[in-house]
Amino acid sequence: VVAQQVLEIRQALLQGLTEFFFESRHLKVKNTCGIFITMNPGYAGRTELPDNLKVLFRPVAMMVPDYTLIAEIMLYAEGFGTAKELSPKFTKLFSLSSEQLSKQDHYDF
Repeated sequence: VVAQQVLEIRQALLQGLTEFFFESRHLKVKNTCGIFITMNPGYAGRTELPDNLKVLFRPVAMMVPDYTLIAEIMLYAEGFGTAKELSPKFTKLFSLSSEQLSKQDHYDF
């Protein structure tokens, strides 16, 4: 069902339509819309996408960001001249905090 719905939207976008019928409803099309699926198929209990849905999407590789580099850039942006030396310390501080502090909502790591 979902694959057919996505296909209808995709066809309307590819044809450059401004309006189309979707499940008996008249809808306007925005050519800037996008449809994304986020999955982690390697985890227990998760399943792969069905092939008819998989062919409608392009895979995108994800990776863990370099938190030290992000911290360095943020510190430089705030005017810290020693950002290169401070960034690994901040990264370690927040890493340890997220691991060892309570998982309550008021901690946002």
